[in-house]
Amino acid sequence: MRVDLFDFELPPERIALRPARPRDAARMLVVPGQGPFRDLQVSDLPSQLRAGDVLVFNDTRVIPAQLEGTRGQARIGATLHKRLDLRRWQAFVRNARRLHAGDVIDFPADVAATAEVRHADGSWTLAFHGEEPVEVLLERAGRMPLPPYIAGKRATDEADRRDYQTMFARADGAVAAPTAALHFTPALLGSLSAAGIAHETLTLHVGAGTFLPVKAEDTADHAMHAEWGTIDADVAARLNAARAAGHRVIAVGTTSLRLLESAADEDGTLHAFAGDTAIFITPGYRFRAIDGLMTNFHLPRSTLFMLVSALMGLDRMQAAYAHAIANGYRFYSYGDASLLLPGDTAG
Repeated sequence: MRVDLFDFELPPERIALRPARPRDAARMLVVPGQGPFRDLQVSDLPSQLRAGDVLVFNDTRVIPAQLEGTRGQARIGATLHKRLDLRRWQAFVRNARRLHAGDVIDFPADVAATAEVRHADGSWTLAFHGEEPVEVLLERAGRMPLPPYIAGKRATDEADRRDYQTMFARADGAVAAPTAALHFTPALLGSLSAAGIAHETLTLHVGAGTFLPVKAEDTADHAMHAEWGTIDADVAARLNAARAAGHRVIAVGTTSLRLLESAADEDGTLHAFAGDTAIFITPGYRFRAIDGLMTNFHLPRSTLFMLVSALMGLDRMQAAYAHAIANGYRFYSYGDASLLLPGDTAG
């Protein structure tokens, strides 16, 4: 499909630079498969789901993966996006033309790394010096990797270490937050549980590739970056049992959705999973493992807007986004939420 079909105009003032407080006070646009949209708040979520539904969260934890350093007199910026082993990470590098294989980059707080290999996509393998775990080094020298559309408008600060982390964050390794889950609070989770709505967790370490624009003119020519994820066998079994009993599985975030779809076979049965996924979902894809999606509002021409258009239909999502823009919804990582329920009909 032509990438320009997924374009839309977003006024810059619609981009959220800070999250709603409290988190579940964010607005939520409910988009059924047919019928009118509903303008609600995230705190209304229990009333929009059914007893027996299961929400699936991503429990990845964002690491402070953005580093600013020097190679000699040259300033070098690095955003880690995929762990290769205990000491080596693949990274997108700013001012990469000043970097050669074997160069040492000096970062603050006595952190250093050697640039080993440049990859075809322009990223580099960085090998960190010393004996301490790389995560410890990043806590000293790194900062939270806010998306460019936020970082370009204000400086990252200490509040972002809290704000850009979900309440489910457990497994270190993401360089971007699974932002749909940023809206959840213990109080909301309690309300969901009281309504008979269960939840499960999986892990997908979100990479910086999620922010890369689609440069191809056709979706068939776009190459997705791989991300590592895992689903435990007991989680897969409980989700299979829920759907077999007629209940819905609702992915919280496109990261949860992509991993669930990667772990499902043709008949929708989920299996334990551990490995990379580079699944790219565009209109025409047949969803196998999920019945709905809670997600934020995404960038034009992005793989994520393509994904939601695959779930709901391109015309439906273009209309939903036009409604959101006209009604003052806040977009992107710190913005408002949408609840996409393709099997529902609003009367």
